[in-house]
Amino acid sequence: MTDDDPNDLHAWADGRLEGKRLRRFETRLDADAALRAQAQAWRRQAQALKALGRDTLEEPVPQRLVDAALGATPDSSSTPDGVRPARAWRAGDPRLWLAAAALAALAWSLGWLSHAKFASPATQFAHAGAPGFVRDALAAHVVYTPEVRHPVEVAAAQHDHLVQWLSKRLGAPLTVPSLEARGWSLVGGRLLPGSDGARAQFMYQDASGARLTLYVADAGPKATDTAFRFDGDGRVGAFYWVDGRFGYALSAQLDRVSLLALAEEVYRQLARASPAPG
Repeated sequence: MTDDDPNDLHAWADGRLEGKRLRRFETRLDADAALRAQAQAWRRQAQALKALGRDTLEEPVPQRLVDAALGATPDSSSTPDGVRPARAWRAGDPRLWLAAAALAALAWSLGWLSHAKFASPATQFAHAGAPGFVRDALAAHVVYTPEVRHPVEVAAAQHDHLVQWLSKRLGAPLTVPSLEARGWSLVGGRLLPGSDGARAQFMYQDASGARLTLYVADAGPKATDTAFRFDGDGRVGAFYWVDGRFGYALSAQLDRVSLLALAEEVYRQLARASPAPG
């Protein structure tokens, strides 16, 4: 277990972190304002998800549906105390199928609400279509990562020039996260076109030759901040988010857990580099 274990952030947001891990993580929160803001945002999201559908989750299944599942239905006759005895439905009775369908729908709804209630905030991935810049990021990743001689326009050796050039073209100061501690070295970057202006792609490579790209795009005036979301085609995946003016997509041929850990590290570094509001 390391101090940088991303699972600690997930567990803290869900209220599951205990003992030494809790004390160690809260010490990190006290020393890291960006991490503290992210953790608090995730905890608020987790609490909101827990409140979602709570009444429905705690509501007992209606007795008439229970009776239907047991193959019984009220009879036309009643006992002196007003309680109607139950009799078995015939197998072909259409009311039996109707009751079964209602129970199935109720079970599906409760199952989905339970998923929303107990899922970690970091795993609340996008179910709707991803923003256009994410598809562009995945396409750029597929096109440029196989390149051997020209994977980037400006190499990492010209780091300062790379940052200044792309910052000028995108109209805002950019930060190039360092992933050396995670085993990924910066290869360099390039300028790319987008439907709403210039975009940037930074490329990283590990010791095995695998490549990772960070895509930066102007998210547009109507963009709202988002938590991490996932998109991919089964081979290449991307975690993406919107923070202020820019949308970011981190793409690679990695499993989700490894890619998420890298995305969280990129997010932390970008958050630390952002000027404080006000």
